[in-house]
Amino acid sequence: MAGDRPDFTTGPLTEPGTDVDATDGMPENVPDDGTGEQIGRREGMFGVRGTGDTSGYGGLTRPVEMPGPSQPPYGGWMDDVATALFEASRSAGIEHAVERVVVHRGEITFHVRREDLVEVARLLRDDEKLRFELLSGASGVHYPDDAGRELHVVYHLLSLTHNRRIRLEVTAPDADPRVPSVVATYPTADWHEREVFDFFGVVFDGHPSLTRIQMPDDWPGHPQRKDYPLGGIPVEYKGGSIPPPDQRRSYN
Repeated sequence: MAGDRPDFTTGPLTEPGTDVDATDGMPENVPDDGTGEQIGRREGMFGVRGTGDTSGYGGLTRPVEMPGPSQPPYGGWMDDVATALFEASRSAGIEHAVERVVVHRGEITFHVRREDLVEVARLLRDDEKLRFELLSGASGVHYPDDAGRELHVVYHLLSLTHNRRIRLEVTAPDADPRVPSVVATYPTADWHEREVFDFFGVVFDGHPSLTRIQMPDDWPGHPQRKDYPLGGIPVEYKGGSIPPPDQRRSYN
């Protein structure tokens, strides 16, 4: 019956008990406030420069921006975690270990000096007010234009006691791509750090067995770095042949 059909002309369709058009207020949909930090610029759909970009986005140019530092109060339990971490760091004599705090899209990230990473990880695990017992993953990122801190490593931590999630982020320059390993504190970091080493070339000092985990041992370079050659292999398709991306002709 007509009366049972939703009316799409009067507003968004929502389920009972939900907020009307709640997605408009989600952090990722809120306009940028201009406080971010630009660390580079991407050209083309895949960031390619000076090659035959046939994607149709060869003229695309967009900035690479990092969210800027946040000021307290951060909101809810995030303030409790930040306060406890700062107090524990001060007691351990590393009060300057946390360089900045970023709250973005509902997540809190502590940017830590790499020389203090191991001690900060231990405090996060052992302090009664923190109790981040599980490291669920480590990710690598390469920002070639972020001078002096081109390589980033992000650790994802979970507190089973308090049901909270935070991230630690540490940086290293291309000229000295070394970060202390946290395997002694979080054994689950073993294979995650090996993967970051394999794909990004970050050397984790103190790792018990820092070898490649997916690429062959004699593989040259680190495939997920932005300066790694695009490469590819020819592909046959219905009698035609598609060359690798770095060998395709340019239309401009």
